[in-house]
Amino acid sequence: MNIIVCLKQVPGTTKVNINPETNTLMRQGIENIINPFDAYALEEGVRLKERYGGKVTVISMGPPQAEAALREAISLGADEAILIGDRAFAGADTLATSYTLSRAIKKIKDFDLVICGRQTIDGDTAQVGPETAEMLRIAFVSYVSKVEEVKEGLIQVHRLIEEGHETIEATLPALITVVKEINVPRLPSLRGKAKAKSAVIPTWTAQELETDPARVGLTGSPTRVVKIFSPQRTRTGEVLQGSPEEQIDSLIKKLRGSQLI
Repeated sequence: MNIIVCLKQVPGTTKVNINPETNTLMRQGIENIINPFDAYALEEGVRLKERYGGKVTVISMGPPQAEAALREAISLGADEAILIGDRAFAGADTLATSYTLSRAIKKIKDFDLVICGRQTIDGDTAQVGPETAEMLRIAFVSYVSKVEEVKEGLIQVHRLIEEGHETIEATLPALITVVKEINVPRLPSLRGKAKAKSAVIPTWTAQELETDPARVGLTGSPTRVVKIFSPQRTRTGEVLQGSPEEQIDSLIKKLRGSQLI
C-alpha cells in the first residue's frame, strides 16, 4: 500500500510578522513546526504501512527551511520525502496550493491513499484536502477519526460528525483528511533520527512538475489577502454599586437601555 502524506510547516508561535507589501507571512527568524493536524496524518500513514505494508511518502510545498519538517517526518517513520519548492509557488492561496500538490502527486503516480490533516493552524481553511482530491478526481472523505479497514480496492473509515460518527466506504485511490481523535503521534526513534539525517530530499520545481504558470503562486490565486491587522479592543468595564438588589436593578436598566433585552 503506497501512501502519500501532505505536510505543511507552520509557525510554532502566534507572534508573527506580516509583509506590509504582500500581506504574506514573514517566516524568517521564527520557530517552525509540523502542522499539528498533519502530524496525526503522518502517524496514521505510518500505522497503515505497518498494518498492510508498502511505503509512506511525505510531500510539502514551502521554502527551503521546510526541509527540516520533512526530515522530522522521516524520523517519525516516513520512507521518503519530497520538497515542492520554487519562487513561482510563493503567495499561493488554497486553490493554487491544491493545484501544485496535485501535480506533485500525479508525478509520483503510484499511490493508493493520500492523507492530509483536517486543516492548518495558520490558515484554518480546511480547503486544501478537498480541493486536491477534486483536482485528482479521486474519492474524498473528511474528518476521519478511524481507519477501520483497507481491502480489495476499498477503504472503510469512521467520519466524525456532530451527533457521533458515520461509517463510510470509499474506493481507492482516495484522499482523507483526519482529526486529532484518530491517534496519538509517536516520538522519533534513534534509528529514525539517523535515517532522517542522511536522507536525500529532492526538491521539485515548477518546471519539473510541468505546472501552468497561470495556476500557481500569487498569479494563480483567485483570492488575495488585502489587509491583515489586529483588531482594536474598545471594551470598557463598570463596577456597580449598592446592595445586590440595587446592582441587579441597575444592570437591568443598563441592558434595556442597550436593547440587549
